[in-house]
Amino acid sequence: MAKPNYSFEKRQRDLAKKQKKEEKRLRKQGPADTPATTTDGADMAEPSVELPTEPPAA
Repeated sequence: MAKPNYSFEKRQRDLAKKQKKEEKRLRKQGPADTPATTTDGADMAEPSVELPTEPPAA
């Protein structure tokens, strides 16, 4: 029989608590102050930068 991995379970509980606390904090900020967010963290990504299509003339 396999031994239970208690440290993994504890880590998962801690991550769930942290996420719940963050969601509560965002709710308390108010809807006017918070941008639309997703649960996958896509709003945390850096904005994309458009690259020029043609190289500069030398």
